[in-house]
Order: sequence, then structure tokens, then C-alpha cells
Amino acid sequence: MSKQILVPHGGYRKLKSFQSATIVYDLTVAFCERYVPEWRMKDQMVQAARSGRQNIAEGCQASATSKKTEIKLINVARASQEELLLDYEDFLRQKGFTQWNKENPESKKVRQMAYAENRSRETYLYYLEDPQDAANVLICLIHQTNYLLDQQLRRLEEDFTKNGGFTERLYNARKNNRNY
Repeated sequence: MSKQILVPHGGYRKLKSFQSATIVYDLTVAFCERYVPEWRMKDQMVQAARSGRQNIAEGCQASATSKKTEIKLINVARASQEELLLDYEDFLRQKGFTQWNKENPESKKVRQMAYAENRSRETYLYYLEDPQDAANVLICLIHQTNYLLDQQLRRLEEDFTKNGGFTERLYNARKNNRNY
């Protein structure tokens, strides 16, 4: 158990989940500007993508004093990504487009791009030229982001179970101070 009361926190910009959620957010804004004319749908999709990104940052910042809040906000980020995933699936279905399966060559290519060094929205801009390709690429990216968030949530749960949280650190610090 750590003797520090306020443990290191933040650092979310280095997290693969945050980086991936940022790409999803940036590409969703571009996608919606190009292919979603209805204001309400556009706003919903952009806000879900934004929530996916912002809740990772907020959760990581809150982690110094509340592991519960961190876990809750990372889970909200995950839920926002799932909401956005459904929007892209709806878009494809309602437009009569085909959704790629895992075996589709383009899907495999996009999944491999996740390993590229310095990956950013520019890595995927080529796919925004076609609405069907763009939606499918974003579905792939959301699945990748969800996988990373699921791993992050499992790790947070393990860490909390093993080390406790802020309240336990406060109690132990006070108890250890009394023993001296």
C-alpha cells in the first residue's frame, strides 16, 4: 500500500484509450460535418464522441482523491463510445450501406493501422472521402477504443481491490501518525 495520500494522477494524454478516443472524436466531427445533415443527430454523435474523450481525462484527474469517480467516469466514456457505435451502425443500415465484418480486407487493414507510430486523425483521413468507408472505419476505431477502455477498467478494478483508494490512504496516514 502506498504511503502517499495523493498518489500520482493525470497522465491521460499518454493513455492509448485517450489517444484513440481523440481520433474517434476528431473523425466524428469531420464525418458529421460531411455526411450528417440533421442537426440533432449531428449534435448527438459529436457529443457522444466528445464524452468518450473528456470523461477519460476527467476520470484520470479525479483519481488522486477518488478511485470510485475514476472508475465511474471511465465507464461513462465506455458507454459514450457504445452509443456512438450504434449511431454509426444505424447510419450504415439506414443508408443501405454494408457494414464490414472482421474478415473484410479493409477492416483488417484499418485494425493494423492501430499499431502505427504517431497515429492521428490524419492517418485515417483518406477514408472520409466515402460515407460507407468512413462509417466503417469509425466503427473499427470505436471497437479498438472500447477494447482499450475495457482493459483500463479491469486494471482499475484490480488496483482498487488490491490497494484501496483515497479514504484508505487517509485512514492509514492518520493511524500511522498517531503511532509515532
